[in-house]
Amino acid sequence: MSTLEIRAISAADHAAWLPLWQGYQRFYKTEIAEQTTAITWQRFLDSAEPINAALAWQDGKAFGLVHFIYHRSTWTVGNYCYLQDLYVDEAIRGGGIGRQLIEHVYAHAKAAGASRVHWLTHETNTDAMHLYDKVADRSGFVQYRKLF
Repeated sequence: MSTLEIRAISAADHAAWLPLWQGYQRFYKTEIAEQTTAITWQRFLDSAEPINAALAWQDGKAFGLVHFIYHRSTWTVGNYCYLQDLYVDEAIRGGGIGRQLIEHVYAHAKAAGASRVHWLTHETNTDAMHLYDKVADRSGFVQYRKLF
């Protein structure tokens, strides 16, 4: 296999991105409305939006995705970077692509002057947590939310 390349998405990448996005939703046993997916895709392509996406490519095929969003904080001058979605095709997991996607976000956030990168995962996602424990620190915070 050739070297893995991680790069920001372009308008031409929709057909490569969509199956990964759908796989991510299946993994979390959720369905995001088609309209929301379409709007999200357009936001990725809008340079005025704080939301970003990258794909991991090998031999002309996308095997992983990462979505991340910059936002302000009351605790620092620099923005925070929220790594919202991370997914690697099930057929190729365990080969380091997830780590490389996280490192891509770290490099992007550092270049943008962000103060931190943070993310959430479900408590049952223990395989991913083995990686996360190696590349980041657990904050100790518990998430609460109210859906509308």
